[in-house]
Amino acid sequence: MKLLQTQLHSRLARPSVCSQQLRASLRVCCSVSSSGNGSSSNGSNSSSTSSVSTAATATAATTTQRSAKQAIDYGVIPAPPSSRQAIWTEQVWGASPSLSRQIFCNRSLNMKQIKAIGFDMDYTLAQYKPDTIELLAHSHCMLLFKDFLTDLPTAIGFDMDYTLAQYKPDTFELLAHSQTVDKLVTAFGYPPELYDFKFDWRYMMRGLIIDKTRGNVIKVDRHKYVKVAYHGFRCLSSEERNAVYNHSAVRDDYEEPAYGMIDTLFSLAEAYLFMQLVELVDKAPGKLPNFSGYAGVYRDVRAAVDLCHRDGSLKRHVAANPSKYIHDDPHLVSMLQMYKRSGRQLFLATNSLWDYTHVVMNYLCGKRVGKAKNDEWLRMFDVVVVGCGKPGFFSERRPLFAVSTRDGALHNTDNGAPIIPLGEEDLPDDILGRGSTMSQLDLGEDDKAAVFQGGNYVDLHQMLGVRAGSEVLYVGDHIYGDILRSKKSLGWRTMLVVPELEQELAVAEATRATQFELKMLRNARSDLDTQIQRLEWAFKQREIPPEALLQNQEQLALLRAEREAVKDRHSRLLLEHHQAFHPIWGQLLKTGYQNSRYGHQIDRFACLYTSHVANLAFYSPDRAYGGRVDYMAHEDVMGLEGMQN
Repeated sequence: MKLLQTQLHSRLARPSVCSQQLRASLRVCCSVSSSGNGSSSNGSNSSSTSSVSTAATATAATTTQRSAKQAIDYGVIPAPPSSRQAIWTEQVWGASPSLSRQIFCNRSLNMKQIKAIGFDMDYTLAQYKPDTIELLAHSHCMLLFKDFLTDLPTAIGFDMDYTLAQYKPDTFELLAHSQTVDKLVTAFGYPPELYDFKFDWRYMMRGLIIDKTRGNVIKVDRHKYVKVAYHGFRCLSSEERNAVYNHSAVRDDYEEPAYGMIDTLFSLAEAYLFMQLVELVDKAPGKLPNFSGYAGVYRDVRAAVDLCHRDGSLKRHVAANPSKYIHDDPHLVSMLQMYKRSGRQLFLATNSLWDYTHVVMNYLCGKRVGKAKNDEWLRMFDVVVVGCGKPGFFSERRPLFAVSTRDGALHNTDNGAPIIPLGEEDLPDDILGRGSTMSQLDLGEDDKAAVFQGGNYVDLHQMLGVRAGSEVLYVGDHIYGDILRSKKSLGWRTMLVVPELEQELAVAEATRATQFELKMLRNARSDLDTQIQRLEWAFKQREIPPEALLQNQEQLALLRAEREAVKDRHSRLLLEHHQAFHPIWGQLLKTGYQNSRYGHQIDRFACLYTSHVANLAFYSPDRAYGGRVDYMAHEDVMGLEGMQN
């Protein structure tokens, strides 16, 4: 017994801020076991030590978790840092970017080979405020690396929504939620009591999956093991969860059409509304029109959301007051200008149509609203493609139209060259003045981007003069619509914008001591298991002399008690650790000790990822991002995971 305690304490020999806490934790385990032995002459001392150690450990852990929760609020989608900082071009001998400004690389990428850079708009360039935009919808309806790249992108593209435009979750998601409720009541015949639904914009997170048939929302790890499941707002017990999802007879892929993916920040409000409707239908199924199952409710919610987008009710509110719904990022324009000056071609590829894109980009690039809007923001880009219909843009052939920036009118094109309609002598200058060929753009420094609608990647490659997909870096927020399809189908290099990453990093930093203790407790449990199994084997093989049998039986009982104490402490601490990130769903990118489904997708398909698109401003446009080393389990045991690349 003393030998085992010595072995356990030897693990803590390395200096650490949490070593004392872990020693206290392990002393609790040993003291509990010793006090359970009535023959111990030090029973009173052991009991005293146990209570003191328990109090010390509990206090330390509680203080750590409380400080993390007080400093960092769960469910927050952080806005781009509002304070102006010196970007890469403004420093000769600058320090490395702060943690929240870092870009993380999964796969090596040499920016010198990137010819064009594209941006999504919504939730990429434009960050929406969730508390306002989702409420209205409810009433009316760091980069991380992978492997080394030899080629740098020569074109960089951006999505707009949730990439260039970061929406405020407390306003934008609230708007989406309330608009969707209104559509369900007025267009789908749902009861008016839906107007009484309250929306909690902090409740949901990305990476979850909706089980349409059962009315559940689940979180799975990369092995498709369901670790968290809710029916409505009731958490399923482990027994219920395992009986439905984790038994060996059936292991689902959790893909469409039986399941709905919560992969975008746009999906959070509708997912929360679905959970509210599950609660309602369970209490009174007769209140919903023609109720035929949870899948029908999900279809209605999706149809109501689509209606909000089709009739423009959602985006009209944003256009009327952009500052209420979209975060301001003081480094966004500087970042775009830096990459333009670096010789890259920049393009914007968004599913939003011209009228809304024009509103959002005016606000992002100059705080211009209403009649003050102009098309100066087009100087930031070489090509703008609106209404591109991703992910179909990456695989389907569609008509390409030239867009008049004066009135939004669409004009037919012949492989991108504008066609003069019968009966007209010419086209407006904002269409014809851009050249008559798509072979490659030849725009001067002061020229404004050509604007198109529809088409597909072939048209875009011709405009940019791109010969291979590896020459393009595309920045977006949607793991499926922006990242997965463009990478798998075209070989584009990809960068995923994950605003939640800033909070995840902050909580992880604040809970370092807890993470260290969890690791030590796992090691302690493994050692205890080994010793218990040795004794049990000796008993079965009758290798223990009769005179030592009683003593070893007592020791085995003590070891089992220690193991249970360590196991209980580990389970409670692991739960507290995950709840520090989010009290319902835990870490965004982890499920237990495994990467979550969402984290696994980021690791597989995003060459780079970061919290805000403007973080690109803090790195050289010619930087070669080097991928991290992949470590296997045997290398972890050897301690190689701590070595630098």
